[in-house]
Amino acid sequence: MKKKHKQHANENIVSFIPTGEYYYQKALVALNREHFEKAHKYLRRAAELSPDDPLILMQYAIVEMEVEKYDHALELLQSAHSLDPNETEVVFFLAEVNAHLGFLSDARKFAKKYIELDMTGAYAEEAMEIIDFSEQEDWPLFEDDNFGSEILIIQEKARRMMEQGNFEQAIEVLENLIEENPDFWAAYNNLALAYFYIGEVDQAKALLHKVLEENTGNLHALCNLAVVHYYEKNEQELSYLLNLLVKIQPYMLEHRYKLGATFALVGKYEEAYKWLRSLQKRGYEGDPGFYFWLSHSAYFSGHENEARNYWKQLIQIDPEKEGLEPWAGQKEGDSLDGMEHNRDFIVEKLENAYRSERMFGLFLLGKTAHKQEIIAHPEWVNVETYSTMEKWLLAHALGHEFEASKLAERSFLRAVEATEVLYRKNHPLTIDGSFLFQMWFVLIERGIDKGYAFKNPKALAAAADYMFQSSRSQGVTKKALAERYEITTPTITKYVNELIQFLPLFDA
Repeated sequence: MKKKHKQHANENIVSFIPTGEYYYQKALVALNREHFEKAHKYLRRAAELSPDDPLILMQYAIVEMEVEKYDHALELLQSAHSLDPNETEVVFFLAEVNAHLGFLSDARKFAKKYIELDMTGAYAEEAMEIIDFSEQEDWPLFEDDNFGSEILIIQEKARRMMEQGNFEQAIEVLENLIEENPDFWAAYNNLALAYFYIGEVDQAKALLHKVLEENTGNLHALCNLAVVHYYEKNEQELSYLLNLLVKIQPYMLEHRYKLGATFALVGKYEEAYKWLRSLQKRGYEGDPGFYFWLSHSAYFSGHENEARNYWKQLIQIDPEKEGLEPWAGQKEGDSLDGMEHNRDFIVEKLENAYRSERMFGLFLLGKTAHKQEIIAHPEWVNVETYSTMEKWLLAHALGHEFEASKLAERSFLRAVEATEVLYRKNHPLTIDGSFLFQMWFVLIERGIDKGYAFKNPKALAAAADYMFQSSRSQGVTKKALAERYEITTPTITKYVNELIQFLPLFDA
């Protein structure tokens, strides 16, 4: 019996030899579970066992591209293509890998072939992007990355110093790096930014021009120079650079990010959203800066729901950004057409020679969707030069509370309360409405200087509104303004008489 049983068992033994398809299916399971190292191992084995299966070779190539092994991916895709010349996905990924390697002629050839084979295919949009990218003029857009890891580590160290505000230290590191590697253009670009942020604008521009002279068309230098000209309000130079940048169709993710962030920073939000959204659609998982600009560009180009979703993603990775969203302090669906959301208008006020105008700008800083961008600029908000009143208004704009222990502080807080009443009655702010606030901040400035108490904020707002409107139109009545502000006509008269002494024309 034992012998018979042993023979029966031997007859039922089946030798298990895994095939390429077996490992391919295991790889797909691993990919679905985001176990990429396992997937890579299984695909390598699958390709070894089934070297004549174009789909296995293609999937292996895709994973190799994910880890930036483009040369090997190209070999795999070429083999897959020779096995099945009309497999559309293989054709597309041949276009993509050639674009990554800088072989633009081949990238264009395969992208066009993909469109011919499947004009409405899943990758049709990406194929058109490759065609646009490859048909550009001879742009040397790519940073020279033929440098050792040690140099790149030093560069990253300097970049972190800049993020932490240690610009002087970063400058020293970058200057030493350039001295030893005079063709390392990325270091020049970062050095230019460091100089810009410490106010050495001419030095920053000189460095960027040097890069563009010796590495013509360097995308990072073009973007950085555009930012410098934007902040300096060099309209002609900025316009020239932006016209240049809108023609560039970058394919590499890094360059799409740089271009998108630059467009967002200078206020070209639709162009910014186009490039940053293209990264997001490709599954790009960026840093907090990416989601910050993606949300801003979406919001200011009319995609409010998307902007709010992107901001949620930002808060997940950087909770400290809570409260800095562009719609902070606004109701959902509020119009962005008002002058309080015109960044250039606010900056013009902040840089004005007259204190009352700067005070108006600081008040609007608390209302604008551009608050974070304006505060982040190295020169637009200059606390060291501000008067006490300006510092109080800045604190109010930033949401800080402070105890009003002195008479002047209490008067100021009541004046701000009156300003808020005026704003609620006159927003979104029009150009015409901005003149009302210009007059009002003159009254605040002179009233505080002369010890006026600013009692009854609602009545003061109504009085100021009447003074402004009656100076521009004969049909304005105190009765109408009293009803609008829910006070009595005699009260308006009382406060008009008190405020009128602070108009410049009543100076002795």
